[in-house]
Amino acid sequence: MRRALALLAFLLGWLVLGAVPASAHVEIVSSTPGDGARLSAAPSLVSVTLSENIGIQPGSVKVVDLAGTEVDAGPVFQPGDVPEQVAVRLKPDLPDGSYLVEYAFVSADSHPVRGTFAFVVGGGPLVTSAGAVSAATGTNPAVDAVSTVVRWLAYVGVVLLGGLAFVLLCRPGSGAADHRARRLLGWGAGLVAATTVAALVLQGPYAAGRDLEAVFDTRLLADTLRVAYGKLLLLRLAAVAALALLLPRLLRPGLPERLRSRYENLAMVTGFLVLLTFSATGHPVTDPIMFVSISADLVHFGAIAVWAGGLAQLALCLFRPVPGEDPAPVAARFSRLAAGAVTAIALSGAVLALRIMPSLATLWTTRFGLLVLLKIAGFAALLAVASRSRRAVRRALGGPTEGTTKTVTTDLRRLRQAVAVEVLLSVVVLALAALLTVTPPGG
Repeated sequence: MRRALALLAFLLGWLVLGAVPASAHVEIVSSTPGDGARLSAAPSLVSVTLSENIGIQPGSVKVVDLAGTEVDAGPVFQPGDVPEQVAVRLKPDLPDGSYLVEYAFVSADSHPVRGTFAFVVGGGPLVTSAGAVSAATGTNPAVDAVSTVVRWLAYVGVVLLGGLAFVLLCRPGSGAADHRARRLLGWGAGLVAATTVAALVLQGPYAAGRDLEAVFDTRLLADTLRVAYGKLLLLRLAAVAALALLLPRLLRPGLPERLRSRYENLAMVTGFLVLLTFSATGHPVTDPIMFVSISADLVHFGAIAVWAGGLAQLALCLFRPVPGEDPAPVAARFSRLAAGAVTAIALSGAVLALRIMPSLATLWTTRFGLLVLLKIAGFAALLAVASRSRRAVRRALGGPTEGTTKTVTTDLRRLRQAVAVEVLLSVVVLALAALLTVTPPGG
């Protein structure tokens, strides 16, 4: 326990001393015409240069006159060889007057960035470019709240699927035969599939600033499927469907070793793809060195899934054990597995914070920093409770110390209580993780 807390303190110090600037979401670097420009003649197009390449997003740039009439013509396109630059053509022979450019982009980490800027043709007054702030999301509060809940449920689903490692490594034989353990894995696959579909239909209204009724707008769904985020969600849906089909075969009693190895390899590949779709649609993709952050996020989320998913399966084993099964050796095997997972979580979490957090002051001046500190506090609490679980496992494995079974029974009761608290704390930490994914690192 002391070594774990010392490691956590070291990593927190590393974060405080080594935080480096990182990009939060896509930003407007420049535009032609510029905000407030006064032109003698109407331009043929309006172009915007972004801080990152997000591809061509239909309807992301619109130009309107003082009456609110759209004066752009044709789709958004890339006018040159700069991948970060997008443009939209204007209608010919525009009269003198003020024009407002409205942009709504979706960052590589799936968050919307909205704003406006204005220019004037001729000698008329310049329209006020209200809300011309590149970091303004403009999302509907109800859609934002539902999207956050969907992300949290998706994390819960992945964690339940992570319990597969516990079933295979900590309960060989009996775990595969336990229909309740298999049902828990099935719930995980179902949750991931359902939340993926929900994320697909919610992303359009989320990015466009529309309300919940817009989830039935097929044009918004088509826009989502055109961008990388939508394609990654489809990949997640296909991967979790394949994993759901593999689970009954992998957990079939009496499976030959040759088939077991094949199914385990396929399960690892599909599980990796599910994890990758989360990492490739979150804050790590905003890092200039994307490979480092995405790799760290894969390790971080995967280790959390193995640990927290194992806790859920261990709770099932302790509170409703299979007749004749001794839960103490099962808990001892999981204790060794959890130790490696905790180390991976701490190290990868520190790397992620170093790469994503813009500066040291972010820790105490922003909502993102506060959530990071709360998540670290939750992780420390989990370590403290896990230490109690470990002591209970050691005493239970040591057998009765006073010649009776009363000591073992007491230790198992304490282990049950500690694991129940760990499961509840894991749910809270997952909720904080869901909030972190929808919070800009700089805000």
